[in-house]
Formats: sequence, structure tokens, C-alpha cells
Amino acid sequence: MKLNIIILFCLINLLFLASCNKHDSGLDNHIIENTIDLIDVVDDQDNEDGNSEDNNGGGSDDENNEDNEDIVNLPKRSGPRPSTTTSVPHIQIGVELIPEVNEELFKRVYSIPGIENRPSIISSKWRSLWLSKRVNIAVPNAIIDDREFGHIHEDGSLHIFLEPSRSTEAVETCWAIFHPYAIQNLQGWDGFIMLYTPQSIDELNVTFQLIVNGYNYVTGESILASDYY
Repeated sequence: MKLNIIILFCLINLLFLASCNKHDSGLDNHIIENTIDLIDVVDDQDNEDGNSEDNNGGGSDDENNEDNEDIVNLPKRSGPRPSTTTSVPHIQIGVELIPEVNEELFKRVYSIPGIENRPSIISSKWRSLWLSKRVNIAVPNAIIDDREFGHIHEDGSLHIFLEPSRSTEAVETCWAIFHPYAIQNLQGWDGFIMLYTPQSIDELNVTFQLIVNGYNYVTGESILASDYY
């Protein structure tokens, strides 16, 4: 393919020279330079195509990541972290929910097939993220008890299990804090975090993405957060 392009370009140059009265001695050099440039461009294109096939299996990054919303990098949360207790019960201190944001949180969470709205096993004041029996539990250790993998507190914050590296990312980007049991490395509590109360719809979008991450991790499903708002 590269050779064909070069041959075609040279033929065009010859026709050009034959049809024009050339008085500029630099024109030949100009044409040669253009031909060399063309070779370089084709070489670069060949290298890019080869790298693309090697790295992506013949597809682009966008194509490969099209269905990977579940693992998108988290933005850094703005503002200071809320204060929390350092023991159990693990709760936020001095944070109030925004009613319309909290209403949207409940709407989204309980529209996910397989998540039931029940009182939490830990406290009847909290609402459980309870997995119905028709949903598989792929990671039994990521369950608080029975079929509860998270719960929402009265102030709109919530505890939830995430895949451990994802929970670390959520903490490092200031969307969450580790539960004391996770900090103490107690068996069965790896990846257990508290997500802070979302204060806007933009914050809720990230919080809900993490809830979906937790659901997919525990169940082995691959639903997309954007399908539920």
C-alpha cells in the first residue's frame, strides 16, 4: 500500500514537470522534499496502525471502553471531608441532606432490579440495600448480613461494599471514608466504606455510580448507572 502511494505521487510529479515551464531550479528539490515527507507520513501511519492493532486487538480505545462505564476514574470531590465518628456506630457529624437530592438517591437506588427497600439489619432507622433472592451473590464476603450489602442512613450517607481497589479510589478522591472495621483489617470487611451525603445532583451522580459499582461487584452483574437516571 505504501509503495503504491509513492509511485502514484511520483507519476503526478512527472506529469507536472512535463506540462510546466520550469525556471525555478529549487522546484526539483521541493518535489523531492514533498516525496520524502509523504514517505514519512505513510511510515508514521503504518506504525500507528500496527500499534493500534497490537494494543487494542484491532479496535480503538473508545470501542473497547464503550461498555466500561463501571470502571471510569472518579473525579476529585470538592470541599472538605465531613467529620465522622471513629468507632461504631460509624456516622457523619453535622451534615444535613438536601431533600430533592435525597429523594433522587432513593428513586435511583430502588429502581435497580434486585435491590429491595427494607429496614436495615443494623438499625430500623436505616434503609437497606437488600438483594432479592433472584439476584446471585458472587462475593459472599461483601455482605453485611443475610442479603444486605449496604444501607442508607437518615442523613443520606450510606455504607456499602466496593471492590477493594475501587473503595481505595473512592477514599482517595474524597467521596468516602473507610469503615472502622475495614481500617482495623477485620476479616470480611475489606472494601467497606461510608459514602458521604451527596449535596447536589452532580455529587449524586458520582455517589450513584459507586453504588452501582458495589452492586456489580457483589452480584457479578454489569449494569450501567446511566440507565437509571
